[in-house]
This record gives sequence, C-alpha cells and structure tokens, in this order.
Amino acid sequence: MIGSAAQNVITLSDSVFLYHVGESDFAAIGFVGVFYLIIMAIGYGFSRGGQILVARRCGEGEYKRAGSTFYSMLYFEIILALFFFLFIVFGCPYFFRLFVDTEIIYQKSLEYLKYRAFGVFPAFIGVSLIAFYTGIARTKIILYDTIVLIIVNIVLNYGLIFGHWGLPEMGISGAGLASTLAELAALVVFSIYMFFDRALRPFRLLKIQRLDSSLIRSNFRIASPIVAQAVVGLGSWFFFFAIIENMGQRELAISNLARVVYLVLSIPCWGYSVGVNTLVSNFIGQNQMENVWQAIKKTMIICVGSTLLLAIPVLLFPQYLLYPFLGSEDMSLFVDAQPIFYILFVILTLFSVGGIYFNGMAGTGATLAGLRIQAICVVFYVILIYILVNYFKVSLTTAWSIEVFYWLPLIYLVHMYMTGEKWKLLQV
Repeated sequence: MIGSAAQNVITLSDSVFLYHVGESDFAAIGFVGVFYLIIMAIGYGFSRGGQILVARRCGEGEYKRAGSTFYSMLYFEIILALFFFLFIVFGCPYFFRLFVDTEIIYQKSLEYLKYRAFGVFPAFIGVSLIAFYTGIARTKIILYDTIVLIIVNIVLNYGLIFGHWGLPEMGISGAGLASTLAELAALVVFSIYMFFDRALRPFRLLKIQRLDSSLIRSNFRIASPIVAQAVVGLGSWFFFFAIIENMGQRELAISNLARVVYLVLSIPCWGYSVGVNTLVSNFIGQNQMENVWQAIKKTMIICVGSTLLLAIPVLLFPQYLLYPFLGSEDMSLFVDAQPIFYILFVILTLFSVGGIYFNGMAGTGATLAGLRIQAICVVFYVILIYILVNYFKVSLTTAWSIEVFYWLPLIYLVHMYMTGEKWKLLQV
C-alpha cells in the first residue's frame, strides 16, 4: 500500500511545483501524470501476486522457494519495465495523438516523459523489493525508503524545475527527471539495506537464480485481477482527462487542480478501505459472518464523517487553506474551480461510501465479482461523459458531476451482492 501511495505523492508533488511554472505545464501534468500512474499500477499490481506467493512460502517454512519466487517476480518486472519503456519512448508520440488536441499539451506531455520513461526500471524493481519485504512481514524499511523517495523528489523538483542551486531550469522536463532520480535513489538505499540484512540469509538471495516460468505463470494468475482493477479504475481517469483536454487547456488546468484537491481529501478513505478489507477477512476467518456487514456499515459511517470533516473547510475556503502550496498572484484558477469544489462534496461522500463497500467486498475474496461490477460502472461512466461532453457540449462542472453516476450504480451493485449469500460460500 505504501509503495502504491508513493507514486500518488510523486504525481502530487510534480503537480504542486508545476502549478507555479505555468498553466500549460500544470494542465499537461494532469493528463500525463494519470497516464504514468496507470503504468505504475500495472507494475505494482503484478508485484502483489509475488507478495502473496512469498507470504505463502514463508508460512510454509519454504524460505528457499520464497527466494526463488522473489527472483522470478524480479525478472518478470524487469521484462515488463523494458516493454513499457519502449512503449513510452516509441509509442507515446502516436498514442497521445489519439487523445490530445492542444499542441502545447501534447509537447509538454512528451517533455515530461523524456526523462520519466527511465523511471520504470527503478520503480518496477523497487516494487519487487517492496513486495518481498511485505511478504516476509518486514515492512519498516518500506516506510523509511518511501520517506527518502518523497524527500529526494521534493528537493530535486525544486532544483530542476526552477533552476535553483546551479541546476538547469528545466520546467516540466525537470519534474520528470527529478521523479526518476528520486526513484533511483530510493532503490539504491533499499538495495544497500537488503544487502546487509542478515535476516535474509535463509532465502539465499545472494545466489542469483534462474527464471522459473511456472512461478511467473502463478504470479500472473494471482495478480491479473488486481492489475485489471487498477487499470480499469485509473483508465477511467485517463479517459476523463483526455476528454476534458479536448475542451481546452484552461479546462484541463482547472480539472487538475480539482484532482489534486480530490486526491488529498480522499486520503482518509484509502486508509479506512485497507482497514475494512482486513476486518472483513478476519471476521470470515473466524467464521463470524454475521459481523461482516455490520463492520462494513460502521466503517463507512466513520469514513464519511472523517472525510467531510476534512473536506468542508478545504472546499469552502480553498483560497486560504491551500494558499501555502498553490497560492499565486493570479488566483483565477481557484475562482474558476470553485463550482467543481462544491460538486466534490457529493463525490467525496459517495466515494467514502462506495470505497468502503467495494473494499469490504474485496475482503471476502470476491475479486472477480468486484472487477465485473467496476468494469460495468466504468464503461457506463466513460460512455456517458463522452456523449455529454462531445455531443451535448456540457460545462466542465457538469462533466465533473457525472462521476456521481459511476458511484451510485457501484454502491447499489455491491450492496446487492453483499446482502446476498454468494460471498459466504467463497473459498480463498
């Protein structure tokens, strides 16, 4: 979870710094940042499969096999990183043409990826290390390494974007380079720690092992639903930003500001989502089925209350509370985004309910059913927003409000599933 959240923090850091560069840079990072997050989510999702296998082997006392599982996961992630690196370098100039109408947004997006493309290698290798340490229940180093990643990223963003401390002033390219160097620094720190970690001796990691295709197939089978959910979820954001970009650069910049605020205010829900997932799994493991739905509902109420407690002052007075991070002489972007901030009240409320419901459902082991529900809702949402924006020319505020029609059917379908009996019969 920490490894995945770190990528969101990097994108958030890039957005905050580029906000002070110019509207086109800030708008572009909104589009290309979501695209890059999809790639990171795929790498992270496949590492989750390896994490599950490593944890299983450790539980069985098969430490050598856990080490073999790690190497197979690592090799697969490196191959995956190479594929995405080649796609970004050679495919993105053509891929982005399918979605981007504004030339400056197109050019700025490619400028960001010029250096960011290299980040897939340290990032994908890094999630392999994170998955291994999570699988063997030694997660303290992950937190420390994530802190290193964030600090280095913020420092280098300040230096490379604006040209401080004798560094070149690179703008959005500097953000891409800073993020890549931060991931490389975090990987070096993690690798050094791993090399001197005596607790890893039973796993025999210092002995390079061959690629095991059967382990890769097992990893792929377990991780595929996780990856699919991430791609479906983030893919809807990518299509949303692509459609908004067609409305204009200003609209894209306003939407990125709203997304930054949305991302920050949704942090409590992500925390509660992890908690309810664990609660549900534990209750089922203890054969206390009657407590599952109660745990989900109580967590949902707490989540909604916590989220709105944070959201109300921020969304009502963003020009004051967000000024230390996003303040400038020209506050017109905040003024134009204010109607969307009001819509975020409704969206965050539904997000808090739907996020808890959905993750509670995932805790039962119903990942494929969850994927089907999410896919149905995303397809409905994307088609609806495409038609309304491109054919009915609705306003930006209306376009944002369409997300309500993603969460309402998702909440209904999950509620119908959880009030049924199928989830009680699942074997995991």
